[in-house]
Formats: sequence, C-alpha cells, structure tokens
Amino acid sequence: MVQSGIDNLLQLQPSWKRARIGLVTNHAALTSKGEPVRKALLDQDFHLTVLFSPEHGLDVQGADGEAMLDGKDTLTGLPIVSLYGDKLAPDANDLLAIDVLLFDIPDVGARFYTYLWTLTHCMEVCAKAHKTLVVLDRPNPISGNLQLVEGPMLDETHCSSFIGRWSMPVRHSCTMGELARYFNAEKQLHLVLDVIGCTQWHRAMHQPATGWAFAPTSPAIQDYQAMLFYPGTCLLEATNLHEGRATNSSFHAIAAPWLDTVWLKAMIARTYPQVICSDIQFKSSTNKYQGEHCVGLSFEVNDTHHFLPVQFGLWLIKIIKDHHQQFAWEKYPTAVNPGGGGHLDRLLGIPNSTELFAVSFDDFMQQIHTKCTVAQEWSSRVKPWLLY
Repeated sequence: MVQSGIDNLLQLQPSWKRARIGLVTNHAALTSKGEPVRKALLDQDFHLTVLFSPEHGLDVQGADGEAMLDGKDTLTGLPIVSLYGDKLAPDANDLLAIDVLLFDIPDVGARFYTYLWTLTHCMEVCAKAHKTLVVLDRPNPISGNLQLVEGPMLDETHCSSFIGRWSMPVRHSCTMGELARYFNAEKQLHLVLDVIGCTQWHRAMHQPATGWAFAPTSPAIQDYQAMLFYPGTCLLEATNLHEGRATNSSFHAIAAPWLDTVWLKAMIARTYPQVICSDIQFKSSTNKYQGEHCVGLSFEVNDTHHFLPVQFGLWLIKIIKDHHQQFAWEKYPTAVNPGGGGHLDRLLGIPNSTELFAVSFDDFMQQIHTKCTVAQEWSSRVKPWLLY
C-alpha cells in the first residue's frame, strides 16, 4: 500500500514536534488507516494548536464557492480558522501564534481546484514571516504521468484568479509537494520548505491502484471517475449545461432539459470509444435548472491511462454548442468572484476563451490541440523539482 506524507511523518520525531503547530487540512486528509490527520498527529503528541480550513470547510461539506466561517473542531476541540472567507491565508496574528505550519489536503490533479492556491497563499505569508512550512505530500489521484499533461497554460497577466494564480497547465500530473517546490523556486519566495514525501507510489498510478479507500475531497467529487473527468467537465460550470452536481454522477455527467442525448451518445461512441455512456435523468436541485427535469448522460472511462479529459470537455462543449440553439455561456458567482463573470477565461487560463468556440469545428480542433499540447514544456519546467 502507498504511504503518504502523514504516514511517514508519524514514523519520525521531527525537531519541531513540540513547537506550536498550525495545520491546514480538512476531513478528506486521512492516514492510510483511514484516521483523520489532525487526530493522528494529536494522538502522537504533536503540539497542534490551531487548524486552518480551505474551501468547503474542515468538514468538506461547504457548497462550491460558498464562504466558510471560523469555528471549532468537534473532533479535536481545536479552533478552526477559515482560509476561504474573509481571508485566503493565515494573517499576521495567526502566524505569531505558531512556529510551524503543516499543510495536508488531498488534491485532484486539476489547476482550478482551489486547494493548491490555498497552499500558495500559505507559502507566501510563511516566507514573509520566516515561518517553516511543511507539506505532507500525497499522490496525484489521476496519476503523475507527465505525458498526460494538458493545457492551456495559464496567462498570469490576464487570467490570474483563485482558481489559477500562476502559470501551469490544467492537468499538471504533479503532487502538491512537487508544485510547492517548483513555485518556491519559480516565484523566488525563499520559503523554508520541507516536503515529507510518499513511498511506494509511482507516477503511472491512479487512485484505485494506491490501496486507499476513496475519500470525497469536496461535495461534488464523490468518486474516482469524478476526479478523472473533472479537468474537462468542470468547464461546464461556465455554460448552461448541468455538470451533474448533487447526483451520483457529479462531474462525470452532462445534462439539460433540452439535451439531445441520442445524438450525443452516438457522437461520443464514434469519437471517444473509451468513454462508456449511460442515460440519466433527474430533477435538478442546484441553481442550474432548479426544480426542472434534466436528461443527460453519465460517463465512465475504461482506459484511464490514455484518456485526455480536458480535450474531451472542450470537444463536448463545442459539439453541443454547434448542435443546440439553447446552449449559452453563463456566469458562475463564488466568494472569490462574486460577479461570476469571465469564468471560462479563469478556468482555461486564457483571455477571450469563448472565441475559441466561434470558429469551424476543424479550426477549433486544431486550436485546442495546439493549446492543450504542453506536456513537453511543462515537464521540462518541473523536472528539477520532481520527487518521484
């Protein structure tokens, strides 16, 4: 079985074990035995004094984009400081009360999942305050295969946001620890950074091969297939297509009251034979088509080692847009983007992104192939900072 950073830390006696420790975490952060990280550390006499929680809160139940409040952890009794509300990083007073900051939050392998950017904000404030940051690393659940990296690369000048601050591809094939090392060097943060790595993990592994039970990382990421499709189907947030939130197929589904599912299933079978489609229908309980009857398809991939979710998601939007007059782009309000505008630009990381879809199908496919094919560029950038 794969051992993650927390498992390996629990075998150590670090010099800072009895120092005042803050922990950035949530309830999805478990040991290989399924125990919450915060409890495992306290049980081994690590001097935890405060918890910091990202988007979705410590209990991983907060709605997407909803601001989280400070609170108290019922499991440990420790205070919880929210990093997805009034602030995105510990402030000066928070840092004065600790000596070391630990970070352990599972990622899903996509640039626009916000836990990575919570990490970068923590890196910046720790660097300025001369505090040590320790990242307890975890496997990338959709593999560390750098040949599966997909762009576009984020345009920092025009598209930097809390769902993508710095230049990197959508599917990055790195671990959080590797990205922390890379950005510490790339942004010249001069942070005192320690990454406690995983063992028995290799880059070709996907989550089911790790030996770990699946733990939902947020309300809409409830299974491995959701993680695998997410780098592509998250783009549906910027449209009036339902991404399956609040159903059993969240992020590995597409639906709308008007969707031509017979036609769509035939198109997918012809172009993406590795994607298995099943008919679904549901009454929407989310803001999209709330209370309306939606029809659609749920997806499952039978060839996870070659599937390219970003290109699939872009292709899906293009063919539906061209085939359905009812298709429309939509705003997506969140706590960090209250107006909800420009959401597709933020997700893809490129300005004027809707213009990609205004060209002919052949021109569109050529453009997304060019923009998404960034594996060699990204691999050469991150190679010095890889741990596995």
